[in-house]
Amino acid sequence: MNILFTCAGRRNYLVNYFKEALDGTGKVFATDMQLTAPALVDADVAIKVPAIYDQAYIPSLINIIKENRIHAVISLNDLELPILSANKPALEALGTKVIVAEEDVIDIAFDKWETVKFLEKHGLRSPKTFIDLEAAFQAIDAEELSFPLVIKPRWGSASIGIDFPENKEELELAYRLQSVRLKKTILAEASKEDADRAILIQEKIPGSEYGMDVLNDFEGNYFGTFVRQKLAMRSGETDKAISVIDKRFEEVGRVIGTHLKHIGNLDCDVFEHDGELYVLELNPRFGGGYPFSHEAGNNTARIYIEWLKGNQDVSRFSSYRPGVMLAKCDRLLKVN
Repeated sequence: MNILFTCAGRRNYLVNYFKEALDGTGKVFATDMQLTAPALVDADVAIKVPAIYDQAYIPSLINIIKENRIHAVISLNDLELPILSANKPALEALGTKVIVAEEDVIDIAFDKWETVKFLEKHGLRSPKTFIDLEAAFQAIDAEELSFPLVIKPRWGSASIGIDFPENKEELELAYRLQSVRLKKTILAEASKEDADRAILIQEKIPGSEYGMDVLNDFEGNYFGTFVRQKLAMRSGETDKAISVIDKRFEEVGRVIGTHLKHIGNLDCDVFEHDGELYVLELNPRFGGGYPFSHEAGNNTARIYIEWLKGNQDVSRFSSYRPGVMLAKCDRLLKVN
């Protein structure tokens, strides 16, 4: 059984978790547009591919799948998810399993405005959100919205372009600056869909921040929710965290998984304020917080392998424990 990670980047831990899960019964392949990507060092086979928006990108994946008998494809990049989802039928016709949600699910998760509407539709709390600057100013004047606020791209990834204005002047300047900067980032292509409303204005929720892995099976059926309280962040990713078991989070995860019907792992950001839970983002992929869930007892890598084999009894690979505190650290890798 051969597994292919696309846009592998710095996700060495996932490469190694899947190598351990395969235990010699297959290889882990990893692709990136640069052979110096750290995750490629730990992969059994490293392959350079074109950029995801290049017309040659999907054909290159097709060749890799054919030539290496790839059994499953797993994307690690938000911007690639819509592309793989749109090409999922063609790729799966080759005999591989593309562990990516359907296009409508990707649209809800990738477009943060659609995310807010989805959460509200299903009775979950989210921050007050606007995609129109004038509407935000009106809400501020009516005292329905108060500073500090969060300004971020509507179609965003990896905490790119986030600002925290504390008054009207900062809000207007941040909005204008982001509108200009957005066209120069990797998010420009994704933001073309509604360029005039591509900036999100959102209330800043105070309180404790949590990350959740909401796991569905490959048919979109809810499996479980695995929670960690974030103790420190770095470059938009969880740096230190402690595992938590709390029925309130479990219920939120169940609602999301049951109604979204995503495929595989979904990374969520949640804030707790005055005893209430507010969901900020839905990322239908492995996130930077997954190692904390894995080390606390939920081996999603092994669960994936069993599901790919057709085995549904995976309970022995999920024994989540609360109170497991973990911290990330850097290491140097020699790039050949």
